[in-house]
Amino acid sequence: MASAMPSDGNLRRIDLEADTPYNTYTRFGLPPTPIALPGRAAIEAALKPAATEAMYFVARGNGTHVFSRTLDEHNAAVRRFQLGQE
Repeated sequence: MASAMPSDGNLRRIDLEADTPYNTYTRFGLPPTPIALPGRAAIEAALKPAATEAMYFVARGNGTHVFSRTLDEHNAAVRRFQLGQE
């Protein structure tokens, strides 16, 4: 079994290029074992999604997200929360 690579939460190009059994960028097909185990809330959200017009989301970097209706709103949120541009 492959050991987990240390991570600070930021995905970098070197992470995408690391040839591990779980890197679907470097390997064809599915990984050898599941890569995630969804919790009850995630399963319920998938089965009964909230009624919303939001189509895009971006992580704020503090564990929360911003949801947007348009690509322009989404791109503004990316600039603010991911790129630090206000």
